[in-house]
Amino acid sequence: MFTGIVEATGIVEAINHNESNIDFILNCPFTQELKIDQSLAHNGCCLTVVEITDTNYRVTAIDETLEKTNLGKWKIGTEVNLERCLKFDGRLDGHLVQGHVDKTGIVENIQDKDGSFFITISYENSDEYTTVPQGSITLNGISLTVAESGLNDFSVAIIPYTWEFTNMKTLKVGDTVNLEFDIIGKYVNKLMKKNAAL
Repeated sequence: MFTGIVEATGIVEAINHNESNIDFILNCPFTQELKIDQSLAHNGCCLTVVEITDTNYRVTAIDETLEKTNLGKWKIGTEVNLERCLKFDGRLDGHLVQGHVDKTGIVENIQDKDGSFFITISYENSDEYTTVPQGSITLNGISLTVAESGLNDFSVAIIPYTWEFTNMKTLKVGDTVNLEFDIIGKYVNKLMKKNAAL
């Protein structure tokens, strides 16, 4: 379980194909604090640390993960948002994030609002997922508030700190981003469908 508050960014140092899986070697500021078997969110996707070597660590993405996320588009040098799992003795600064990417979205527009940024994301139309104004959305592992909500798109406003501290500053129109929709909304949606079928 995560909160969507990015701790730091890491850099992809190497990419190794292993049959249908991909091993990613990354470097990050807190590598020395990591442990084998630890869960770590990468652009919002929960991956397990399987090896630590000096300042680098290795995680493996299986085929299903690669199909649902933007991990397959990573290259050497890609900057990745990182968050270690939630500690239950602290404050929940973002919102409850599972680290299970629901689908990817496409960056449609980036507007510079004199220091802040307004980003519009579209996604394939689906009655399983929805956003609401002032609701929560996780974009590349970042807990954000929905500013505007459409049928299959939404917009978020990014403050300068988030823009600089995460990989948001590297986004371009047309880029693919990982999306995790609010878990409460997903449960409500499923219950409504179940009741409608009765």
